[in-house]
Amino acid sequence: MVPERTSNATGESQESTESVAAMETPNSSDLGTDPKPEVIYRCKKCRRILASQEHVVAHESGEGERCFIRPVKKTDIVRETDKEPPQCSSIFVEPLKWMDTLEEGYVGGKLDCVGCKARLGFFHWAGIRCNCGALVVPAFQLHKNRIDECHL
Repeated sequence: MVPERTSNATGESQESTESVAAMETPNSSDLGTDPKPEVIYRCKKCRRILASQEHVVAHESGEGERCFIRPVKKTDIVRETDKEPPQCSSIFVEPLKWMDTLEEGYVGGKLDCVGCKARLGFFHWAGIRCNCGALVVPAFQLHKNRIDECHL
């Protein structure tokens, strides 16, 4: 909509009241009524749906590679590696129905796709350290290179 301009007695241009009123009414995007696009994770091999965004367990980034270096002595200095932690190469989800190995009572193991038996990741009830350095407990880890992220 192109605003209509009129001139007043001093020669200044003014927008018509109709166009000003139209700009003051909030858009639907301003109100937050647009639904957030949902993300679904699928197996890359057979495209079976594995999880959605609401099943993902968020974690704070750790200190990166520094978390994996263990000094031999207390006086050893941990070398300064990356200034910022790397991007997470996997996502962590809640335990889901398709995870058959959980029902067998194992403390840790591999997560395989129900449809094509492709290895998707690992689980461990005592926790797994992400490549960013954060420890996630309990951990049900799906590797991003084995799954597709689909935005709806």
